[in-house]
Amino acid sequence: MSRILVIEDEPVIRTELRRLLTRAGHDVAEAGAVHEAQTDHELDTFDLILSDLRLPGAPGTDVIAKAPGVPVLIMTSYATVRSAVEAMKLGAVDYIAKPFDHDELLLQVDRVLREGRLTRQNAALKREVERAYSVSGMVGNCLAMRDVFERIRKVAASPATVLVLGESGTGKELVARAIHEQSPRREGPLVAVNCAAIPEGLLESELFGHEKGAFTGAQAAHAGLVESADGGTLFLDEIGELPAPAQARLLRMMQDGEVRRVGATRSRKVDVRIIAATHRDLPKRVQEGAFRQDLYFRLRVVEIKLPPLRERGEDIPALAKHLLERACQRLHRSPATLSPEALVAITTHPWPGNVRELENALERAVILADGPVITPGLLALEPVGNGAFEANEIPDPGIEGSASPDSLEEYFRRFVLEHQDKLGETELARRLGISRKALWEKRQRLGIPRTRA
Repeated sequence: MSRILVIEDEPVIRTELRRLLTRAGHDVAEAGAVHEAQTDHELDTFDLILSDLRLPGAPGTDVIAKAPGVPVLIMTSYATVRSAVEAMKLGAVDYIAKPFDHDELLLQVDRVLREGRLTRQNAALKREVERAYSVSGMVGNCLAMRDVFERIRKVAASPATVLVLGESGTGKELVARAIHEQSPRREGPLVAVNCAAIPEGLLESELFGHEKGAFTGAQAAHAGLVESADGGTLFLDEIGELPAPAQARLLRMMQDGEVRRVGATRSRKVDVRIIAATHRDLPKRVQEGAFRQDLYFRLRVVEIKLPPLRERGEDIPALAKHLLERACQRLHRSPATLSPEALVAITTHPWPGNVRELENALERAVILADGPVITPGLLALEPVGNGAFEANEIPDPGIEGSASPDSLEEYFRRFVLEHQDKLGETELARRLGISRKALWEKRQRLGIPRTRA
C-alpha cells in the first residue's frame, strides 16, 4: 500500500480524489494548501504527492522543495504548455490537466509510484555494490596491493583503457568495479562479460548485437552488450579467450567509437570505456598468433597486476577475517571468529584458487559451523603438493618440546627455527606459502636472525 498526499483547495475535488485513490488500494491523506500540508504531515513519509498548481498562498510547486525525494504530480485546470514546462523545471515528475479521466489519473499515479520504487531499489543495490566492491573493501597492505590501489586511484579519473592481469580468483572484476565507481562514468552502467563463458558462435552477436534475420533464429533485432554499456564501462573478463573475428570487431570499435551489429549496414556511435582482464600470458598468445598484436597494444594503455594470494603474506589473516565477516552478514549468521589453528591453516595453505577459493572455504565453514568459532576441519582444505606443508613436516603439538600453536607468530617462529638449517630461504618461503620478501620482513619484525653457513 502506497501513501499519497492530496493537496487541493476545492473540498469536493479533494474528497473525490481521496475516494478514487482509496478504492485503488492507496493510503490517502489530505490538505487544502502547502502550508497546511507541511504543518499537519511529515512530507518525506509519502510515496507520492498529488498537488493542485493554484492554491491559497504558495503555489503547489512549492511542495517540491519541501519534500525532497518524494515524487510530486501537479494538477491544474490551466492546461498550457508553459505551466507544464515550468512545473517540470521545478522538479515535478509529471503534469495532468483538469478535468481528468479517472482511469487516466490512476494509470499515471501507478506509473509514478512504480518508477519511484525502481529508483529506490536501484539506489539500494548501488549502495550494496559500493559496500561490496569499493576500494576501501579491498583488504591489503602488502607492497603489491598498495601499488594496485594507487594505480586504481590514478587511472579511475581518466578515460584510459585498462588491462588487469592476475591468476583466476585474484579479484580482477573487483578492480574493474572499483575503477568504474571512482570514475566520471559511475552513474552509467558497468556491463561485465566473461568472454570464455559465451559459446564462440554466439559471442559476436552477444557483444555487438544483431539485426532481425541476420542469421537463423534472429527473430528480432538485438542490442549487444557493447551498446548496453554506452555511457559507462564494459568489463571484458578472460579477454585472451576472444576468438579472432570478435577481436577484429572489438579493435574496430575501440578505434572508431562505433559498433556495427551482425547483419547491419550502418554503424552506431557508442561511448564505452574498456577494462579487460585475463589470467593468460597475452604476449605469448600474440607470438603464437592466437591474439592480435594491435589489439593487445590497444588494451594495455594502463596495466594493473594482481598478486596471487600466496604472495600476499601478512594480508592473508586480515583478508580472511574480512571475508568471514562478509560471509556471516550475507548468510544472516551471528559473527564468527577463526581459531588460532584455523588461522595457521589459512596462512600456510597455498590457495591455488586465490581469494575466490578462500572466500568459498569461509562461506562453507560458516554454513557448517554449529558455534561461533571456525576450526580447521570446517575449512576442509584440500592438501596441495606445490607449496603446502607435507603432513610429516607440520610440527606436532603433542611431541615433546613442541609448543602449542597459540598464535600465528609463534607457529611461524617455531617452523622457521626448526627448518632454516635444512632449507634455503626460497624453499622455506614456499613451504610457508609466502614470498621471500614477506619471509624477510617477518624475520625482521619477529627478530629471527637468518643462519649463515
